[in-house]
Amino acid sequence: MKQLSDEDIYEMINKEFLPDEKNVKKRVRKELNLYKRIPSPIEPLPERAKLDLHQLTEEQAWQKIMELAQSGIKHATIITGASGILHKKFPQWVNESILSPYIISATPINNGSFNVIFKKQKN
Repeated sequence: MKQLSDEDIYEMINKEFLPDEKNVKKRVRKELNLYKRIPSPIEPLPERAKLDLHQLTEEQAWQKIMELAQSGIKHATIITGASGILHKKFPQWVNESILSPYIISATPINNGSFNVIFKKQKN
């Protein structure tokens, strides 16, 4: 570890200190327990999501799709790949599983991806 010289300390003192505003706000909210008193502003969801299922197991893919369906996102492109188990399973999940109540439509874009419209989630 480098020892601070007098010159290093002088430079640190004489330069204008600009804290990271986001981290400072977080620390102040935490110290004043504002997270209990004033809720954090809700960040808006993106209009569209993209979910690539390549290299995922069937269980991992199922989990990611359910998270996306329950997130409140309205539109998504889900990439299953052109062949393999996920390409065959995804249409089954859309029509015959507990995922189906979350989905308005799932239309193929090409041989390996689907355009999905999710139902609006109640808070």
